[in-house]
Parts: sequence; C-alpha cells; structure tokens
Amino acid sequence: MLNALALYGRYCATSVQAQFAYAGSTLMMTFGQFLVTAIEFLGVLALFHRFGHIQGWSLGEVAIFYGQVNITFAFADMITRGFDIFGSVYVRTGAFDRLLLRPRATALQVLGHELRLTRIGRFVQGAAVFAIGAHLAHFQMTPQAFGMIVWATLGGTALFSGLMIFQATLSFWTIESLEAVNILTYGGVAASEYPLSVYARWFRDLLTFVVPIGAVAYFPMVAALGRHDPLGYPDAFLVASPALGLVFLAVSLCAWTVGVRHYASTGS
Repeated sequence: MLNALALYGRYCATSVQAQFAYAGSTLMMTFGQFLVTAIEFLGVLALFHRFGHIQGWSLGEVAIFYGQVNITFAFADMITRGFDIFGSVYVRTGAFDRLLLRPRATALQVLGHELRLTRIGRFVQGAAVFAIGAHLAHFQMTPQAFGMIVWATLGGTALFSGLMIFQATLSFWTIESLEAVNILTYGGVAASEYPLSVYARWFRDLLTFVVPIGAVAYFPMVAALGRHDPLGYPDAFLVASPALGLVFLAVSLCAWTVGVRHYASTGS
C-alpha cells in the first residue's frame, strides 16, 4: 500500500513538473476554468433575482450547495484524467497492453496519467461561492459542520471518481468512451447545485439510491447547515450518507477488474 502511494506521488510530481514547463498555458487554462464556472453561477443569481427563494431555500444556502459540489468535483476531475480519456488513448491505440505488462495495478497506473492543475480554477470558484453563501446564510463553521464538509468532500470525490472509472470500464466493450455517461458526471454536478428537495420524487430516488450524488452533496450539507431535512430523512442518515460514495467507488473498481479480464488488444 505504501509503495503504491509512493508510486502515485511520483506520478503526480512528474505531471506537475511537465505542466509547469508550460506555466503560461497552465495558468491561462486554470483561469479559463474559473471564468467558465463563474459564468454558470450567474444563472443561479438570475433565478434568485427573479423569485427570491426556492421552496424555502435562500440564495446563501443554495450557494453553499453549489460551492461544495464544485469543490468536490474539482478534486475528482483533477485526479481522474486518465480514466476520462481511457478509451481513445489506451484502448483504441492498444497502449493499455503496456500497462498490463507492468507489475502494478492498472487502475493505479491510469490514475497516475495526469494530475490536472487547471482544475484548481473550478476549486477556487467553488470555494469563493461557498464563502459568499456562508456569509449570506450566516453559516456557523462549528467543528461538527467542518467535519461534515470534509466527510462530504471525501465521499463526493470517491463518487465522482467512481463515475469516471465506470465510464472508462465501458470502453473495454465500446472502445471509445461513451459521452452519455457525462449525463451522470457533469449533469449530476449541475443537478446537485440545488437542494434535492426541489426535484420530483423519482429523480430524487435516482440521485440517492442508484447514483448517490444526493448522498454526498445534499444530505451532508443539510446536516452541516443544522436544518431538518424537508424530505424527512433521519439525522443519522444525513450524517452517514457520504459513505455511499465510497461504496460506489468500490463497486466501480470491481467493474473495472471485470473489464480488464475481458480486454482484447487492438494489436497495434
């Protein structure tokens, strides 16, 4: 385990060194990520400017949801570049053959493909929106609330990483990555920028028990805000819900193992 972590650390160090060789490009792309996600938040501001609140949720509270899920997704998107481009770069070209020859787990090697520093732009934007929302909502950063935020970030990073791994696993059969899975990744981020209680019942159940995005983005933040859940879930579930993100990651890694066993080289 320690050897694997040390190897991943070397992967990350090499990736960072390579990106800083073109520091100007990296900085511009990072700033671009900040601007694109900042423009997205203007839609939230326009909505609240028109209606004032959404089913009892204030702008400050929704800004906290928005900021938290974007912080979480920034972490996952930063580390999973290898899985994002797995089909076109590894499967279609046959480059995955080389990974199979090395005495290391293939998932670890793909994970170490690149550490995308440009995603810091999304992280900074999410953190800024979170801070503004916390001020507007008079959010108290108690030790319990801070612990829930860290726990939600861990579970959310695991969940979104699991979605990327699942998308890459499909490439063993489809060769190219299926863009339809982005409905669950980027679409899931967009959906969880608002409280889960504003959606229809079937959609809430989908985002809670099938692809548990709500379990890592909505329920723990309700607990951190110190509110009773409008959906009626018990406080114990609100606190434990980010664990579903870790479960989803474990299931995705099991699916990855099955995919590796069914891999057929392109022969190139």
